[in-house]
Amino acid sequence: MKLYRDKGIVLRTHKMGESSRIITLLTVQHGKVRAVAKGARRTKSRFGARLEPFSLVDAQFYRGRTLDTVTQVESVHAYGSEIAWDYDRYVAGAVMLETAEKIVWDEGIPDVQQYLLLHGALSALANNEHRPELLLTAFLLRSLALAGFELSVRDCASCGQPGPHDAFSVPAGGSVCMGCRPPGSAAPSRESVTLLGSLIAGEWDGADDLPGATRSQAKALAAAHAQWHLEHRIKSLSLV
Repeated sequence: MKLYRDKGIVLRTHKMGESSRIITLLTVQHGKVRAVAKGARRTKSRFGARLEPFSLVDAQFYRGRTLDTVTQVESVHAYGSEIAWDYDRYVAGAVMLETAEKIVWDEGIPDVQQYLLLHGALSALANNEHRPELLLTAFLLRSLALAGFELSVRDCASCGQPGPHDAFSVPAGGSVCMGCRPPGSAAPSRESVTLLGSLIAGEWDGADDLPGATRSQAKALAAAHAQWHLEHRIKSLSLV
């Protein structure tokens, strides 16, 4: 059918022509969708304001040869209005959107788990459930794990020797024993690596009360892990 309807989160927009926009969404049933919103930049546009990044929408699309076209939009939840006023939350959310766009490779193929993860992360940011950097760290780790790149935080990523270990190598996949440790491996604190494991498992008890240095080191390790496996620079990470 030429027409289809789906719920989705707006990941990105960019200009097209004098008055239109190309909208990139992560949807429930159709995965990543790129569609033209004709006239969305006009002041009197029917749905331009609803198609901003962070917005959860229920939209109808017309299937085209190269790009689909947005024909109807209903706002479900405007997470941007709750996130954008706080810089730390906004930047964390921007990294989440950019990561989701890069990690869902194929357009039109459902990736329900990635959609649910992003939806939950944005909801947690909007409701200020945890520190933004922790929510971002957890999102990066879980998103990569869903894509098949789970970080090893206890056993050696190379040989499987039970840990914990004191060396950490992003190219190797996480914690490594002394026998497998590649040159240039990092030596993060045990507390930071333990925090990574807790966030992967969804164990939040006490995480917000950890020292800033521990949280920052865990975030840096998660960011390096994400950028290594995505093979693309996540531009918005430079703002974190």
